[in-house]
Amino acid sequence: MGPDSGARNRVDRIYHSDSLFSAVTHAFGRLGRLEEWLAATAQNPQGAAVRFSSCFPFLEDLHFVVPPRNLWPPPPSAKVRWGKARFVPLTVVEALANERPLKDSAWRLDGASECLLPANAPFHDGPFRPVVRSYAGVDRKSGAAVAPHDRACLEFAPGGGLWAIASFADQEAEARWKEAVRAALRLLADSGMGGGRSMGWGHSAEPEFLECALPEMILPARPVAPPVETPEGAEAAPKAPVETGYWLLSMFSPGSGDTVDWQRGCYSMATRGGRIESPARSGEAKKLLRMVEEGSVLVAEAPPQGAAPNVAPDGFPHPVYRAGFAVAIPVPLRPAERAPGAA
Repeated sequence: MGPDSGARNRVDRIYHSDSLFSAVTHAFGRLGRLEEWLAATAQNPQGAAVRFSSCFPFLEDLHFVVPPRNLWPPPPSAKVRWGKARFVPLTVVEALANERPLKDSAWRLDGASECLLPANAPFHDGPFRPVVRSYAGVDRKSGAAVAPHDRACLEFAPGGGLWAIASFADQEAEARWKEAVRAALRLLADSGMGGGRSMGWGHSAEPEFLECALPEMILPARPVAPPVETPEGAEAAPKAPVETGYWLLSMFSPGSGDTVDWQRGCYSMATRGGRIESPARSGEAKKLLRMVEEGSVLVAEAPPQGAAPNVAPDGFPHPVYRAGFAVAIPVPLRPAERAPGAA
């Protein structure tokens, strides 16, 4: 999973949603359903029928995620450097959303994977380790020229891997595309995802599928607080309304119908590029696109939808789409975070 810099001796820790969409799109091309898939997603004026989150690590029963930027990190601790954790278990996000403090004695940080682990976990290490391997290109004709180089990758622990969400627009879209998406992911498990596929990288065991409802599978509904008793004849103090933000689990590029308040919220941006993989003119550079990163929390009048801009270079034979569809989970905004000021 190449970093934004493109350096071969560096590796990213997230397989981003736009890359996952691209991989699935190529799989549908091999399955003979490319045009139908693009018409239902990138070219659909009503919004994508299927949206993907980014791929996050898991280890055994622990599913990690980039936490909401408005809730993370918690107050400083003498034992745990919360801010160094890039990934936290979903149970941690649930606790923060319900204003339950984290006990620093119950958690520890795995520096190599940047994952927050339970202190009593039966495993010592995180779900993966970044490693650098050395290679050498040899001129097979003369045998005199040798070009050594390094390539970085992730090595996953036993019981570790990546998980992601495929979200369907409605029941009709689910009925039409669920099995097709599963077939595409099985094909990618065999053929590989990411860089280094010619060396056998990026393959996986057969994917496992779990059907759940969003957003409850990620963030269960907040428990209803018991009513507060007031003296007889006294009026109960009015409760302040809880404003909602939208926590992104995918890369996001706003569409024309999105009403995001960019002066508020808590978000970060990244510039996405890369090279085109196409029978037409493979290897040409895509146009750069600024996108909102995973973990960002946006303030909007309605759930953000996103778009898939065409990032093909001028004069390219066909469009090349950069998927910026939002997979967003509602989270509460605290009073301080509702004040003006973008991150």
